[in-house]
Amino acid sequence: MEKRYDLEERLVQFAGESIKFCNSLGNTFAENHLKGQLIRSACGACLNYGEAQGAESKKDFAHKNGIVLKELKESRSTLKILAYSEFGDVKLRDVLLCETEELCAIFGRIITSARKNLGQ
Repeated sequence: MEKRYDLEERLVQFAGESIKFCNSLGNTFAENHLKGQLIRSACGACLNYGEAQGAESKKDFAHKNGIVLKELKESRSTLKILAYSEFGDVKLRDVLLCETEELCAIFGRIITSARKNLGQ
């Protein structure tokens, strides 16, 4: 996955690649359940980032980016379950997991900075 410095584009790419990965999985009950989880959380991170960009205050900005981070952490957990269960292409799954880790770190810093600016 190509590294991008535009966070919105990076989140769009993460969501899109997650969808592509899910489309390559099998059709068992477990795979279908985890596909739904990953698609919802990966897309949720991207969509909530859009909400954060329209935040009405600094506090709202920190809160909405906190939701983005929660969605990314859910994506990370789902990818770890898929890895443990040996579902999906190992290489693509590992790329997605790496990207999730990087995005979590970025949003962790954004939230820390936003809260620091609020005096929290």
